[in-house]
This record gives sequence, C-alpha cells and structure tokens, in this order.
Amino acid sequence: MNATTANSTQLLRQINSEALLRFALQEQVFTAGEAMAETGLTRATVLGVCDGLVDAGWLEEVDDGGDAGRVLKGRPARRYRLREAVGVVVGLDAGETSFTTVVADLRGRELGSRREGLDSHALGGAGRCAKARELIGLTLADAGLTADDVLLTVIGVPAPVDAGGASPAEGEFWQLMNCGFARHLQGRVVVDNDANLAAIAELALEPSANVATLLTGERFGAGLIVDGRLLRGPRGGAGEMRFLDAFTDDKSLPEEGSTDGFGALARKWARSGINSFEGRTTLRDIPEEQIKAEDVFQAAREGDPLGKDIIARLGARLAKIAVVLSSLLDIERVVIAGGISRAVDPVLEHARSLLPSDTGAPLPELVASTLGAEAVVQGAVESALARIRQEPSAFLPRAAAG
Repeated sequence: MNATTANSTQLLRQINSEALLRFALQEQVFTAGEAMAETGLTRATVLGVCDGLVDAGWLEEVDDGGDAGRVLKGRPARRYRLREAVGVVVGLDAGETSFTTVVADLRGRELGSRREGLDSHALGGAGRCAKARELIGLTLADAGLTADDVLLTVIGVPAPVDAGGASPAEGEFWQLMNCGFARHLQGRVVVDNDANLAAIAELALEPSANVATLLTGERFGAGLIVDGRLLRGPRGGAGEMRFLDAFTDDKSLPEEGSTDGFGALARKWARSGINSFEGRTTLRDIPEEQIKAEDVFQAAREGDPLGKDIIARLGARLAKIAVVLSSLLDIERVVIAGGISRAVDPVLEHARSLLPSDTGAPLPELVASTLGAEAVVQGAVESALARIRQEPSAFLPRAAAG
C-alpha cells in the first residue's frame, strides 16, 4: 500500500469514526443497525469502527441479555453506548463581580455547580485566574472528578474576543476580564464573549435563524444570530453596543449613552433620582447607596412613580435598540438575558408599546430569557459540547489519557 492510499484509508476511518461518535453522543444505547441507518455505513464498517472506539475508550459494549431485559431470537444485536467515564466539560461564567461554574457530562447533564462573588479590580488578572482554577477544582471535586477528567473548558468573559481568544489590547477593562485563563488552567481552554455564549444557550433552547440575545445586567452586550450563524467580526466586536452613545445629545446625562446594562442603569437612575424627583417615592426609604435594580423593579410593580418612570426610560431604550437591530440585521426576536431577565417584564411591556407600527416591516418579538443568571454558563457548556460533537477525534477520552 503506497503512502497516498494509506493516508486516504486513515482519513476515511477518521471520517467514519467521527460520524459514529456524533451519533453515539446523542443516543443512550444503540445497535449496529441503528448506527447503520443514521450514518449510511455498512454493517461491517460500523462494527469495525465501534470496536475501534471501544479500544480507544469512547464506547462500551452493552451486555444485551441483562441490559435489555428481554430474550431475542437468533443472534443478539450488538449494542453500544458512550462510556460514562469518557470525560466531562466545564463551563465558567467569569463575570466582573461573580464566577459561576458548571461541570457536565457529554450529554449535557449537570454534575456539579458553584457560584462565588468576587472583586475583580481588587484581585487583578492573576487573582481572577487563580479564582477560576480554585472554583473549577472545587466543582469537579463535588462531582468526584479531577482536572484530568475535563475534555474542554469554555469560559465566558464580558469583553470582545477574537477567533484566537484575545481581546483588544487598548481596552484595560477587557484585558482584566480576559486575563489569560488558558495559561493558568489545565487542559484545553476556549475563551468567548459572554453575550455570544448566552446567545448559544438561547439557540439551544429555541432554534431561530435571526435573534439578538441582549445580556444586560451591569454591562450591555449582544449575541447576534443572523441567518443561523453567530456574528463575531475580525476582532470579536460584533454585538458591542457602542452605538448607544448616539441615542442622546444631552451631555448632562452621560449614563444615557453608555453601555451600562439595565441593572446598572436602574440602580444609577434611582440613586440620582431620589434627590431630584418631585413627589413621594418609596425608594427614598432605602439608603441611597443600598438601592439595587431589584428594588426599582419592585417599586414599579407596586405603582411607585419614580420606579415607573425608570421602567419607562428603560423601555424606551429597549425599543430603540430593537428597531436598530431589526432595521440593520432583520432580527426577528430580541431576548433579554442575564439575572435581570426574571424581573424585566414591565420593561418589555413598555418597549412593545413604543415599537413603531407604520414601518411596513415586521416588528421584532421582545421576550425575556428563561435561563436567568445561568444563561452564560449554560451557553459555555453548550459551546463545549458542540465543539466536541463537531470534531470528536480532536479530544482524547479519559480512558486513553494515560
């Protein structure tokens, strides 16, 4: 056999193995016949590939008699499943004020999770990396696992991230958020923008060809799915909301044009408003420095005038954003994600009432995410699983690691 033939045979074997592994990753237990129907491979090829994947540590053959619980006539079908110990993935939402980590198996089942608050500016970049390593280690230990069990870790950061995992060097805050996790964590690590990961999580819940996921808590970013593809840009800047600076000409209200998220804006507007607002507001009953976004939303639900005014301002802001995204990218659905999504219905309701009805174009649907504060970390897990499904041969199963 010459080198060209050998290389072709090896490539074909890899293609067949990946096709069968992708099938195994979405099935519980399967027979050779079921794998043949899904992949289009012959029986001999399927059995040969399965034997190779068993030897490599990806699959295990299931005892048909005991596991099936029934007696079959003739030769029993050979049945396989993904090995439970093949490895796990880790998702980390590395936010500015908190870290959330989830460990999941290759079917996406959560095996452990932890959340911890932090002060990134006090910790610095090295401290953030150390905290990530510590929190991931603790979460793995909770599940009886170690770092050697991890096939891939995906980390979401509040910064634009290019294809190489880097953020623009001119952004001091971005450099702090994307502080070199891959150099400090064991195994393969992928860093991505947090809003992009939130969009991936939403897409897994409800497939949509044109949707914008707005991650809006302390900061504001968008994950944009257009024609079924996630937009990134050469520097990872797609979805950065700097265009909001054009929404106001009033320099006395600089926060109106900033990229602060709805949570930060509600808090800021309430703290400044209690001193200038004319009339009674229950928000004055709370010490100014302790007012949180949740207090503002609760006050608005109870009919507080200042709370309702802030909701109206946020709704007007969201309506403008929705019109821009719809006009530029033909976005059909806008999803508000992040911890604030649990309380954002009044903002959505007001924004819907402000959307223009005479444009001749369909209006985007405005909805709240059901994932709450877990959107980014769930997107990180989904992104890790998607990468493994796309190219499983690029990962080494736990049994073969030694």
